[in-house]
Amino acid sequence: MMYFFRIVFPVLLIIAGIPASAQIVNVESRRIQTDTTGWAGSFGGNINLSKNVDQVFSASAFAHLQYKNSKNLYLFLGDYSFLKGAQKKYTDNTFFHLRYNHKFSNLIRWEVFTQLQTNKITKIENRFLAGMGPRFKLSGSGMLQVYLGVLFMYEYERELVDPPVSHHNVRNSSYLAFTLKPTSNLEIISTTFYQPRLDHLGDFRILNQESANLAITQKLSATINWNYLYDHFPVAGIPKSNYTFSTGFRYAF
Repeated sequence: MMYFFRIVFPVLLIIAGIPASAQIVNVESRRIQTDTTGWAGSFGGNINLSKNVDQVFSASAFAHLQYKNSKNLYLFLGDYSFLKGAQKKYTDNTFFHLRYNHKFSNLIRWEVFTQLQTNKITKIENRFLAGMGPRFKLSGSGMLQVYLGVLFMYEYERELVDPPVSHHNVRNSSYLAFTLKPTSNLEIISTTFYQPRLDHLGDFRILNQESANLAITQKLSATINWNYLYDHFPVAGIPKSNYTFSTGFRYAF
């Protein structure tokens, strides 16, 4: 299996025309639900500078591009965030995510994904993953949709420590996702990920993400997001658990 993920899988990505690239990312909250084919996407960002006791500068940006037809879905995500105050960086991270989804039936899809992440605050110089696996649609009613993903991935991680430390792992990356639409302008998404190492099940990550999107206009939405991550073996000096809460706006096209 290690040979497959290190040698064969990158070749398959090249053949498929998908550039090979793990922060856990909630793809469910980024999928644009539409019955039409073609291109769709969204983008947003902010810059803030304030000064009272100390000067604080922050910036963030995201881009989302999606192409969909009757059987295939291509999804690209990019994010950047930065916060600095009192001569100290509190946040400085980027990641890029590319995913391909092929529909075999109303029940089963097949997903292939790749991702690249850097996060100096959590001492991750770079983290690269590539993986694939089945995605099952457990419920598809108009108000509630439930999906189960059972994926496997190869992960390379280089820690920002002295001396540098690198890891090569194969992990399971399963998730359970709920999308609830109680009204026509409100969407609530809940996703829980579980990522254990296959050769050491005690080394695992759990992520829970909750998102709510309230449509203001046909293209503009207000968003609320909650992320909680537990990493049983983080980089030395980094806490095992962390969380983020954010609000903002999203413009879709």
